[in-house]
Amino acid sequence: MTARPVTLITGASAGLGVEFARQCRAKGQELVLVARRRERLEALAGELGGAHVVVADLAAPDAPARLFAQVEALGLTVDTLVNNAGFGTGGRFDALPAPRQAEMIDLNVRALTLSCRLALPAMLARGRGFILNVASTAAFQAGPNMAVYYAGKAFVLSLTEALHQEAKGTGVHVTALCPGPTATEFFEVAGVANGRLAKIATDPAAVVRAGLEGLARNRAIVIPGVANKLGAQANRFLPRAAMRRIIARIKA
Repeated sequence: MTARPVTLITGASAGLGVEFARQCRAKGQELVLVARRRERLEALAGELGGAHVVVADLAAPDAPARLFAQVEALGLTVDTLVNNAGFGTGGRFDALPAPRQAEMIDLNVRALTLSCRLALPAMLARGRGFILNVASTAAFQAGPNMAVYYAGKAFVLSLTEALHQEAKGTGVHVTALCPGPTATEFFEVAGVANGRLAKIATDPAAVVRAGLEGLARNRAIVIPGVANKLGAQANRFLPRAAMRRIIARIKA
């Protein structure tokens, strides 16, 4: 039997993940929703008229491999992979708990990388597939007071650009979505709900729409919003030392 193509969305229980699920379902795609919170996933699946729910903590070492094995066991194949799961923490590097920072690396970097590696060979073999990695405008500079988060997003951007180039001409699209501050649970989880960036957060629906459109067009990088585009390119005009000081003040 031929495996049915699905869109797999990680971090689907909140924020951008919920909006990815809504917009992809509106396009008629069959969905696999992945996150740690079963109740939220099942509620979202009910809202959407049905979806496959997989409860997983992708920060666990073997979680991506187990996830893809579950998808295969259901007779499905990942046609579109949306690597959205991730979180940030705010504060000085030396003051934040080391296990929490290690968990951030495992989820934001390790799980995303392994998921790409698990999905890509089959996509290349059939000459079709879509991978959307959620990075951030944080990827374009260092981030004092959110050091590990910014560094992780820089990794995601670099990896995605490289995979985009490697996949050229194969029928596989690989795109990095780099939103600016977006109105999701991110700021609460990061402990900066009252910070300056939270107050200028933008609509997640517009971010997701831009990301999916860019993926369809096989754009390497998508930065939604004119202000975010300018901010992401600021390091081309300002010294890195100046950028570090600016970011440090924004986080204060």
